[in-house]
Amino acid sequence: MQSTSTQNTKTSTQRGNSAPGFRSHTSLQPVDREITNAVLRAQAGDGEAIRVLYLRYKDNVYGYVLSFVRDQHEAEDITQHVFLKLMSVIHKYRPREVPFTSWLLRVARNVALDHMRRRRSVLCEEVYDASHESDQSGEDLRRGLEQALLALPEEQRSVIVLRHLVGLTPGEIADRMGRTEPSIHGLHHRARQTLRRELTAIDCGPSARAA
Repeated sequence: MQSTSTQNTKTSTQRGNSAPGFRSHTSLQPVDREITNAVLRAQAGDGEAIRVLYLRYKDNVYGYVLSFVRDQHEAEDITQHVFLKLMSVIHKYRPREVPFTSWLLRVARNVALDHMRRRRSVLCEEVYDASHESDQSGEDLRRGLEQALLALPEEQRSVIVLRHLVGLTPGEIADRMGRTEPSIHGLHHRARQTLRRELTAIDCGPSARAA
């Protein structure tokens, strides 16, 4: 059973009562002793500690999510969802592996990508060359591509979504994922190859491909 503190924090987070409104901040504040202690307390089930993290980082998460979805209302909803999800996943955080701010933005990225996959259709022709013509219906292609995307490793799937759904450049994707631009090109190339194989395996691939 959740503690009263945790329940109150969840309600406050959902409604935004503790800090109404969002401002897009792109510069992350460094992790100090207060945040380190808040993370430890949150991992122990202290709902008030989640509130501390929410107040410190909600605008950073909002700004990061807004760069994905390009819609303020969606970004606000996703930001609230990120901190609700944080309650159930923060026990997985390991301080020695990655800074908390980087880990939090990774959680935010995953929540944002999940949201976009549910809300929007990824067109198959955006993965193939623009000149590609298919004899499949658009709905079949959409379902087939969604199934094929699930077969991709997480980083390759993120590159495909950010490149073809969000419309970011390879350089912008590199910045958001903390990778070099050449590595993004490599991930994109491997992802396209894997998608073609998966789509062909489920009879959703192109009927003819260039040699």
